[in-house]
Amino acid sequence: MARVWIEDRANHADYQVAMEKWQAAKKQGSKRQPPGRWRVRWYGPDGKPKAATFRTLPQAEAEKDAVTARLDKGSYRDPQSAKAAVRLVADEWHGSLRKQGRRTKDDYRELLDLYVIPKWGDWQVGAIQWADVDQWVTELCNSPGKRGEPLGPDRIKKTYYVLSSAMKHAVKTHRIAASPCHDHDLPRNDDQDDHVYLTHDQMETLAEAAGRYGTFVRLLGYTGIRWGEAIAIKAGRVRLDDRRIRILQAYSDVDGHLELGPVKNHEKRSVPLPRSFAEELRPLAHGKARDALVFTAPEGGPMRYPNFRRRDWDKAVEAAGLDDLSLTPHKLRHTAASLAIAAGADVKVVQLMLGHKSAAMTLDVYGHLWPDRLDEVADVLDAGRTSALAKLKARFVIAD
Repeated sequence: MARVWIEDRANHADYQVAMEKWQAAKKQGSKRQPPGRWRVRWYGPDGKPKAATFRTLPQAEAEKDAVTARLDKGSYRDPQSAKAAVRLVADEWHGSLRKQGRRTKDDYRELLDLYVIPKWGDWQVGAIQWADVDQWVTELCNSPGKRGEPLGPDRIKKTYYVLSSAMKHAVKTHRIAASPCHDHDLPRNDDQDDHVYLTHDQMETLAEAAGRYGTFVRLLGYTGIRWGEAIAIKAGRVRLDDRRIRILQAYSDVDGHLELGPVKNHEKRSVPLPRSFAEELRPLAHGKARDALVFTAPEGGPMRYPNFRRRDWDKAVEAAGLDDLSLTPHKLRHTAASLAIAAGADVKVVQLMLGHKSAAMTLDVYGHLWPDRLDEVADVLDAGRTSALAKLKARFVIAD
Protein backbone atom coordinates (compact mmCIF):
# COMPACT_ATOMS: atom_id res chain seq x y z
CA MET A 1 0.00 0.00 0.00
CA ALA A 2 1.24 3.48 -0.84
CA ARG A 3 2.27 5.72 2.00
CA VAL A 4 -0.31 8.32 0.91
CA TRP A 5 -3.51 7.40 -0.83
CA ILE A 6 -7.01 8.71 -1.61
CA GLU A 7 -10.31 7.10 -0.69
CA ASP A 8 -13.63 7.75 -2.41
CA ARG A 9 -16.16 7.84 0.43
CA ALA A 10 -19.23 7.89 -1.83
CA ASN A 11 -20.29 4.38 -0.80
CA HIS A 12 -19.24 4.71 2.87
CA ALA A 13 -22.12 4.65 5.32
CA ASP A 14 -20.77 7.56 7.36
CA TYR A 15 -20.51 9.72 4.23
CA GLN A 16 -24.05 8.87 3.12
CA VAL A 17 -25.40 9.73 6.58
CA ALA A 18 -23.47 13.01 6.53
CA MET A 19 -24.87 13.85 3.08
CA GLU A 20 -28.44 13.18 4.24
CA LYS A 21 -27.95 15.51 7.21
CA TRP A 22 -26.43 18.16 4.99
CA GLN A 23 -29.29 17.95 2.46
CA ALA A 24 -31.85 18.22 5.24
CA ALA A 25 -30.05 21.23 6.69
CA LYS A 26 -29.82 22.81 3.25
CA LYS A 27 -33.60 22.62 2.87
CA GLN A 28 -33.84 24.52 6.14
CA GLY A 29 -31.69 27.29 4.66
CA SER A 30 -28.31 26.23 6.02
CA LYS A 31 -25.30 27.54 4.11
CA ARG A 32 -22.96 24.92 5.52
CA GLN A 33 -20.62 23.30 2.99
CA PRO A 34 -21.30 19.65 2.01
CA PRO A 35 -19.20 16.92 3.61
CA GLY A 36 -15.97 15.91 1.92
CA ARG A 37 -16.22 12.94 -0.42
CA TRP A 38 -12.49 12.42 -0.91
CA ARG A 39 -10.30 11.42 2.00
CA VAL A 40 -6.49 11.52 1.90
CA ARG A 41 -4.90 8.94 4.18
CA TRP A 42 -1.27 8.45 5.20
CA TYR A 43 0.98 7.31 8.00
CA GLY A 44 3.02 9.97 9.77
CA PRO A 45 6.67 9.61 10.86
CA ASP A 46 5.37 8.34 14.20
CA GLY A 47 3.65 5.41 12.42
CA LYS A 48 0.18 6.64 13.35
CA PRO A 49 -2.57 6.95 10.70
CA LYS A 50 -3.53 10.46 9.59
CA ALA A 51 -6.38 11.71 7.40
CA ALA A 52 -7.79 14.84 5.78
CA THR A 53 -11.08 15.15 3.89
CA PHE A 54 -11.85 17.29 0.80
CA ARG A 55 -14.94 17.98 -1.29
CA THR A 56 -13.27 17.63 -4.71
CA LEU A 57 -10.81 15.15 -6.17
CA PRO A 58 -8.36 17.86 -7.38
CA GLN A 59 -8.17 19.22 -3.82
CA ALA A 60 -7.46 15.73 -2.48
CA GLU A 61 -4.82 15.06 -5.14
CA ALA A 62 -3.08 18.34 -4.34
CA GLU A 63 -2.98 17.43 -0.64
CA LYS A 64 -1.73 13.93 -1.46
CA ASP A 65 1.15 15.38 -3.49
CA ALA A 66 1.98 17.92 -0.77
CA VAL A 67 2.01 15.33 2.02
CA THR A 68 4.10 12.95 -0.09
CA ALA A 69 6.65 15.71 -0.79
CA ARG A 70 6.91 16.64 2.90
CA LEU A 71 7.36 13.01 3.90
CA ASP A 72 10.06 12.53 1.26
CA LYS A 73 11.94 15.66 2.35
CA GLY A 74 11.61 14.93 6.04
CA SER A 75 9.78 18.24 6.58
CA TYR A 76 6.42 16.71 7.49
CA ARG A 77 4.69 18.09 10.57
CA ASP A 78 1.43 16.84 12.00
CA PRO A 79 -1.05 19.75 11.86
CA GLN A 80 -2.49 18.70 15.22
CA SER A 81 0.93 18.94 16.88
CA ALA A 82 1.19 22.61 15.92
CA LYS A 83 -1.82 23.29 18.14
CA ALA A 84 0.17 22.57 21.31
CA ALA A 85 0.16 25.49 23.76
CA VAL A 86 3.39 27.42 24.20
CA ARG A 87 3.28 26.93 27.98
CA LEU A 88 3.34 23.15 27.44
CA VAL A 89 6.25 23.31 24.99
CA ALA A 90 8.15 25.78 27.21
CA ASP A 91 7.74 23.51 30.23
CA GLU A 92 8.95 20.55 28.17
CA TRP A 93 12.02 22.49 27.04
CA HIS A 94 12.84 23.65 30.55
CA GLY A 95 12.44 20.14 31.89
CA SER A 96 14.79 18.79 29.22
CA LEU A 97 17.74 20.95 30.35
CA ARG A 98 20.54 18.71 31.60
CA LYS A 99 23.82 20.61 31.15
CA GLN A 100 22.81 23.81 32.91
CA GLY A 101 23.32 24.35 36.62
CA ARG A 102 20.44 24.90 38.99
CA ARG A 103 20.93 28.65 39.12
CA THR A 104 20.82 28.96 35.33
CA LYS A 105 17.67 26.86 35.18
CA ASP A 106 16.10 28.98 37.91
CA ASP A 107 16.93 32.13 35.91
CA TYR A 108 15.28 30.64 32.81
CA ARG A 109 12.24 29.66 34.85
CA GLU A 110 11.92 33.18 36.18
CA LEU A 111 12.07 34.65 32.67
CA LEU A 112 9.46 32.17 31.48
CA ASP A 113 7.11 33.08 34.31
CA LEU A 114 7.65 36.84 34.09
CA TYR A 115 7.74 37.53 30.36
CA VAL A 116 7.16 34.47 28.16
CA ILE A 117 4.17 32.61 29.62
CA PRO A 118 2.06 35.75 30.33
CA LYS A 119 2.43 36.75 26.67
CA TRP A 120 2.56 33.45 24.79
CA GLY A 121 1.35 30.78 27.20
CA ASP A 122 -2.05 30.16 25.60
CA TRP A 123 -0.86 30.60 22.01
CA GLN A 124 -0.54 27.58 19.75
CA VAL A 125 3.10 27.10 18.76
CA GLY A 126 2.11 26.93 15.10
CA ALA A 127 0.27 30.25 15.28
CA ILE A 128 3.25 32.44 16.24
CA GLN A 129 4.64 34.40 13.32
CA TRP A 130 7.91 36.32 12.94
CA ALA A 131 6.08 39.65 13.12
CA ASP A 132 4.40 38.63 16.39
CA VAL A 133 7.78 38.01 17.99
CA ASP A 134 9.17 41.25 16.58
CA GLN A 135 6.32 43.20 18.15
CA TRP A 136 6.96 41.43 21.45
CA VAL A 137 10.63 42.44 21.39
CA THR A 138 9.50 46.05 20.98
CA GLU A 139 7.18 45.63 23.95
CA LEU A 140 10.03 44.22 26.04
CA CYS A 141 12.17 47.25 25.22
CA ASN A 142 9.44 49.46 26.69
CA SER A 143 8.51 47.21 29.61
CA PRO A 144 9.55 47.87 33.22
CA GLY A 145 11.51 45.21 35.08
CA LYS A 146 10.82 43.89 38.57
CA ARG A 147 12.10 47.13 40.12
CA GLY A 148 10.20 49.41 37.76
CA GLU A 149 13.26 50.23 35.67
CA PRO A 150 13.39 49.52 31.91
CA LEU A 151 14.69 46.08 30.98
CA GLY A 152 18.34 46.21 29.99
CA PRO A 153 19.65 44.86 26.67
CA ASP A 154 21.16 41.77 28.31
CA ARG A 155 17.90 40.94 30.09
CA ILE A 156 15.94 41.32 26.85
CA LYS A 157 18.40 39.11 24.97
CA LYS A 158 18.16 36.41 27.61
CA THR A 159 14.34 36.57 27.59
CA TYR A 160 14.34 36.28 23.80
CA TYR A 161 16.74 33.34 24.09
CA VAL A 162 14.29 31.53 26.38
CA LEU A 163 11.40 31.87 23.91
CA SER A 164 13.70 30.98 21.01
CA SER A 165 14.87 27.85 22.82
CA ALA A 166 11.28 26.78 23.47
CA MET A 167 10.48 27.25 19.77
CA LYS A 168 13.55 25.22 18.77
CA HIS A 169 12.24 22.49 21.05
CA ALA A 170 8.95 22.65 19.13
CA VAL A 171 10.89 22.13 15.89
CA LYS A 172 12.86 19.21 17.33
CA THR A 173 9.65 17.55 18.55
CA HIS A 174 8.11 17.92 15.06
CA ARG A 175 5.42 20.37 16.11
CA ILE A 176 6.46 23.13 13.73
CA ALA A 177 8.70 23.17 10.67
CA ALA A 178 10.67 26.30 11.57
CA SER A 179 11.06 28.65 14.51
CA PRO A 180 9.67 32.19 14.27
CA CYS A 181 12.59 33.39 16.42
CA HIS A 182 15.30 34.39 13.98
CA ASP A 183 16.89 37.54 12.57
CA HIS A 184 15.20 39.89 15.02
CA ASP A 185 16.87 43.22 15.75
CA LEU A 186 17.66 42.91 19.45
CA PRO A 187 18.83 45.90 21.52
CA ARG A 188 22.57 46.25 21.66
CA ASN A 189 24.51 47.23 24.75
CA ASP A 190 26.85 49.82 23.29
CA ASP A 191 27.59 51.40 26.65
CA GLN A 192 31.08 50.33 27.69
CA ASP A 193 31.12 52.69 30.68
CA ASP A 194 30.55 49.83 33.11
CA HIS A 195 33.73 48.13 31.87
CA VAL A 196 36.61 49.05 34.12
CA TYR A 197 40.13 48.47 32.81
CA LEU A 198 42.75 48.83 35.53
CA THR A 199 46.39 49.43 34.74
CA HIS A 200 49.11 47.23 36.24
CA ASP A 201 49.82 49.95 38.81
CA GLN A 202 46.16 50.22 39.81
CA MET A 203 45.87 46.44 39.95
CA GLU A 204 48.82 46.11 42.32
CA THR A 205 47.64 49.01 44.48
CA LEU A 206 44.23 47.34 44.86
CA ALA A 207 45.77 43.96 45.68
CA GLU A 208 48.02 45.46 48.34
CA ALA A 209 45.04 47.24 49.88
CA ALA A 210 43.13 43.92 50.03
CA GLY A 211 45.56 42.59 52.63
CA ARG A 212 45.01 38.88 53.32
CA TYR A 213 43.05 38.55 50.08
CA GLY A 214 45.60 40.33 47.91
CA THR A 215 46.55 37.11 46.13
CA PHE A 216 42.88 36.37 45.49
CA VAL A 217 42.39 39.83 43.97
CA ARG A 218 45.43 39.32 41.73
CA LEU A 219 44.01 35.97 40.64
CA LEU A 220 40.82 37.66 39.43
CA GLY A 221 42.65 40.53 37.77
CA TYR A 222 45.32 38.52 35.96
CA THR A 223 43.40 35.39 34.95
CA GLY A 224 39.87 36.72 34.40
CA ILE A 225 38.20 33.74 36.06
CA ARG A 226 34.73 34.24 37.49
CA TRP A 227 34.01 34.65 41.20
CA GLY A 228 32.31 31.26 41.51
CA GLU A 229 35.23 29.59 39.72
CA ALA A 230 37.84 31.31 41.89
CA ILE A 231 36.33 30.31 45.23
CA ALA A 232 35.99 26.69 43.99
CA ILE A 233 39.69 26.21 43.11
CA LYS A 234 41.16 23.19 44.85
CA ALA A 235 44.83 22.65 45.60
CA GLY A 236 45.07 19.64 43.30
CA ARG A 237 44.11 21.77 40.31
CA VAL A 238 46.92 24.29 40.76
CA ARG A 239 49.94 23.28 38.65
CA LEU A 240 52.58 25.77 39.69
CA ASP A 241 55.42 24.20 37.71
CA ASP A 242 53.37 24.54 34.52
CA ARG A 243 51.92 27.87 35.70
CA ARG A 244 48.37 26.69 35.04
CA ILE A 245 45.14 26.38 37.02
CA ARG A 246 42.50 23.90 35.90
CA ILE A 247 39.02 25.44 36.07
CA LEU A 248 36.63 22.50 36.37
CA GLN A 249 33.91 23.58 38.81
CA ALA A 250 32.22 26.67 40.17
CA TYR A 251 30.11 27.63 43.16
CA SER A 252 26.77 29.32 42.60
CA ASP A 253 24.43 30.91 45.11
CA VAL A 254 21.04 29.21 44.98
CA ASP A 255 18.48 30.62 47.40
CA GLY A 256 21.22 31.64 49.81
CA HIS A 257 23.06 28.32 49.67
CA LEU A 258 26.31 27.65 47.83
CA GLU A 259 26.13 24.76 45.38
CA LEU A 260 29.15 23.28 43.62
CA GLY A 261 28.51 22.53 39.97
CA PRO A 262 29.91 22.78 36.44
CA VAL A 263 31.50 25.95 35.12
CA LYS A 264 29.43 28.29 32.96
CA ASN A 265 28.81 26.97 29.43
CA HIS A 266 30.57 23.77 30.58
CA GLU A 267 33.79 25.38 29.30
CA LYS A 268 36.38 23.57 31.40
CA ARG A 269 39.76 25.12 30.79
CA SER A 270 43.29 25.85 31.97
CA VAL A 271 44.23 29.45 32.67
CA PRO A 272 47.81 30.73 32.56
CA LEU A 273 49.56 32.32 35.53
CA PRO A 274 52.23 35.03 35.35
CA ARG A 275 55.46 33.56 36.72
CA SER A 276 55.73 36.04 39.60
CA PHE A 277 52.13 35.43 40.59
CA ALA A 278 52.57 31.65 40.48
CA GLU A 279 55.25 31.94 43.15
CA GLU A 280 52.93 34.10 45.25
CA LEU A 281 50.26 31.41 44.99
CA ARG A 282 52.58 28.58 46.00
CA PRO A 283 52.27 28.97 49.82
CA LEU A 284 48.46 28.89 49.58
CA ALA A 285 48.32 25.65 47.58
CA HIS A 286 51.44 23.78 48.69
CA GLY A 287 50.99 21.12 51.33
CA LYS A 288 47.19 21.10 51.20
CA ALA A 289 45.08 18.04 50.42
CA ARG A 290 44.16 17.85 46.74
CA ASP A 291 40.48 18.50 47.51
CA ALA A 292 41.16 21.40 49.88
CA LEU A 293 40.06 24.88 48.80
CA VAL A 294 42.91 27.27 48.04
CA PHE A 295 40.93 30.34 49.12
CA THR A 296 38.63 30.20 52.14
CA ALA A 297 36.59 32.51 54.33
CA PRO A 298 38.20 33.65 57.63
CA GLU A 299 36.00 31.18 59.50
CA GLY A 300 36.75 28.41 56.99
CA GLY A 301 34.74 27.02 54.10
CA PRO A 302 33.99 28.71 50.78
CA MET A 303 34.13 32.49 50.57
CA ARG A 304 30.76 34.26 50.46
CA TYR A 305 30.40 37.19 48.08
CA PRO A 306 28.38 39.56 50.35
CA ASN A 307 30.78 39.03 53.25
CA PHE A 308 33.85 39.58 51.08
CA ARG A 309 32.38 42.78 49.62
CA ARG A 310 31.52 44.18 53.03
CA ARG A 311 34.60 43.15 55.01
CA ASP A 312 37.38 43.34 52.44
CA TRP A 313 36.62 44.46 48.90
CA ASP A 314 34.85 47.78 49.41
CA LYS A 315 37.47 48.90 51.93
CA ALA A 316 40.31 47.93 49.58
CA VAL A 317 38.73 49.79 46.65
CA GLU A 318 38.38 52.93 48.76
CA ALA A 319 41.93 52.64 50.13
CA ALA A 320 43.29 52.26 46.59
CA GLY A 321 41.50 55.42 45.49
CA LEU A 322 39.33 53.53 42.99
CA ASP A 323 35.94 54.06 44.64
CA ASP A 324 34.75 56.34 41.81
CA LEU A 325 34.89 53.46 39.28
CA SER A 326 31.97 51.36 40.59
CA LEU A 327 34.45 48.50 40.69
CA THR A 328 33.25 44.99 41.57
CA PRO A 329 35.16 41.70 41.76
CA HIS A 330 33.46 40.54 38.55
CA LYS A 331 34.69 43.58 36.64
CA LEU A 332 38.27 42.42 37.14
CA ARG A 333 37.51 40.06 34.22
CA HIS A 334 37.58 43.15 32.02
CA THR A 335 40.95 44.13 33.46
CA ALA A 336 42.34 40.64 32.80
CA ALA A 337 41.12 40.79 29.21
CA SER A 338 42.54 44.26 28.59
CA LEU A 339 45.95 43.39 30.07
CA ALA A 340 46.12 40.19 28.01
CA ILE A 341 45.20 42.04 24.81
CA ALA A 342 47.77 44.76 25.55
CA ALA A 343 50.35 41.99 25.97
CA GLY A 344 49.60 40.74 22.44
CA ALA A 345 47.08 37.94 23.09
CA ASP A 346 44.85 37.16 20.11
CA VAL A 347 41.11 36.68 20.31
CA LYS A 348 41.29 32.88 20.59
CA VAL A 349 43.67 33.04 23.55
CA VAL A 350 41.45 35.55 25.35
CA GLN A 351 38.38 33.42 24.62
CA LEU A 352 39.99 30.33 26.14
CA MET A 353 41.28 32.29 29.12
CA LEU A 354 37.89 33.77 29.97
CA GLY A 355 35.87 30.65 29.17
CA HIS A 356 33.69 32.32 26.55
CA LYS A 357 31.57 29.97 24.46
CA SER A 358 32.85 31.42 21.20
CA ALA A 359 35.43 33.85 19.84
CA ALA A 360 32.52 35.89 18.48
CA MET A 361 31.39 36.55 22.04
CA THR A 362 34.89 37.70 22.98
CA LEU A 363 35.02 40.06 20.00
CA ASP A 364 31.57 41.40 20.80
CA VAL A 365 32.67 42.38 24.31
CA TYR A 366 36.33 43.30 23.83
CA GLY A 367 36.80 43.82 20.10
CA HIS A 368 37.33 47.57 20.57
CA LEU A 369 40.45 46.87 22.66
CA TRP A 370 42.39 45.29 19.81
CA PRO A 371 44.42 47.92 17.93
CA ASP A 372 43.55 48.80 14.35
CA ARG A 373 46.16 46.87 12.36
CA LEU A 374 45.01 47.73 8.84
CA ASP A 375 48.16 49.74 8.10
CA GLU A 376 50.28 46.88 9.42
CA VAL A 377 48.54 44.45 7.05
CA ALA A 378 49.03 46.82 4.12
CA ASP A 379 52.73 47.17 4.96
CA VAL A 380 53.21 43.39 5.04
CA LEU A 381 51.44 43.03 1.68
CA ASP A 382 53.55 45.83 0.26
CA ALA A 383 56.76 44.16 1.43
CA GLY A 384 55.73 40.87 -0.21
CA ARG A 385 54.83 42.55 -3.47
CA THR A 386 58.04 44.62 -3.51
CA SER A 387 60.11 41.47 -2.97
CA ALA A 388 58.31 39.67 -5.81
CA LEU A 389 58.79 42.60 -8.17
CA ALA A 390 62.51 42.78 -7.34
CA LYS A 391 62.95 39.07 -8.11
CA LEU A 392 61.03 39.43 -11.35
CA LYS A 393 63.12 42.43 -12.42
CA ALA A 394 66.37 40.60 -11.61
CA ARG A 395 65.24 37.65 -13.72
CA PHE A 396 64.69 39.88 -16.74
CA VAL A 397 68.04 41.62 -16.23
CA ILE A 398 69.85 38.25 -16.20
CA ALA A 399 67.97 37.14 -19.31
CA ASP A 400 69.06 40.26 -21.20
